[in-house]
Amino acid sequence: MEPEPDLHDLLRTLRVWSPEVTTLPAFDPDTAPPDPLPLFTAWFAEAVAAGQPEPHTMSLATSDADGLPDVRTVMLHGADTDGWSFASHSGSGKGRQLAARPYAALHFYWPALGRQIRLRGPVESAPSPEAQADLHARSTGALAAALTGRQSEVLGSVAELERVSQDAWERAQREPDAPAPTWTLYRLRPDEAEFFQGDAQRRHVRLKYRRTDGSSPAGWLRELLWP
Repeated sequence: MEPEPDLHDLLRTLRVWSPEVTTLPAFDPDTAPPDPLPLFTAWFAEAVAAGQPEPHTMSLATSDADGLPDVRTVMLHGADTDGWSFASHSGSGKGRQLAARPYAALHFYWPALGRQIRLRGPVESAPSPEAQADLHARSTGALAAALTGRQSEVLGSVAELERVSQDAWERAQREPDAPAPTWTLYRLRPDEAEFFQGDAQRRHVRLKYRRTDGSSPAGWLRELLWP
């Protein structure tokens, strides 16, 4: 029998930002735009061009009514002047937490470029017709998953999941406009946004935007952070 791997030995064999798979571009914060959305859009496009797998996935951190934190990976549905959007069922764990404490944080990590983006701010629900339109613009599989519902509830068996999922898939194919009443489109409107560019000498560049009360012409204050 082979010995079980030692976690610490494995960790010591790993590298961060290996030059074989990672390019660390220069980032001059003095050239950054006055608000974070254009910079996010540019960095997102560059992550796609660099071949970053699934650049539209992000970590979503919330807290429950008692203030206990939670985090999971979700998909970005869009970003504009209204905020960064994602979706879920209102009765899911994240949906219940956002109802109790409508404030969250998002985190993107794109190791192909040694970049991170962090956002945090209040979260609001989009009108239901907008959420349904967003859902029906997605794939049949996405609609089937939404129609399955019961997200985060206790599941009796894998067989039950297979049966319900198959029924939902068949309905999604038969009714591409079928409504999913609890499906909710959420928007996080950031109060803060941080852009992190890794550096091989660990002189990482961290540019933080903070929303102001209007004292700044663009509505944002920019400042550098120590790495």
